[in-house]
Amino acid sequence: MPYDSSLDEKLFIKTFETEGGKISICVYSYNNGPKKLQISREIKDKEGNFAFAKLGRLTKDEAEGILPLIKEALENM
Repeated sequence: MPYDSSLDEKLFIKTFETEGGKISICVYSYNNGPKKLQISREIKDKEGNFAFAKLGRLTKDEAEGILPLIKEALENM
């Protein structure tokens, strides 16, 4: 069965912004299935627009910044 975006329900989203972009903490449920946590990074391009980027490694400031958001997301799962 291929992915159907209309079945993907976003239940929670919070973002942590940095100078170069933002990290989003989301909780999704696909087709009323189990709730799952997603962490993604978006970086600013030359025009100031956000573009998806591989999350990769986190700095200490980023990790400390998203930790409260992860805890809040877990309360929504």
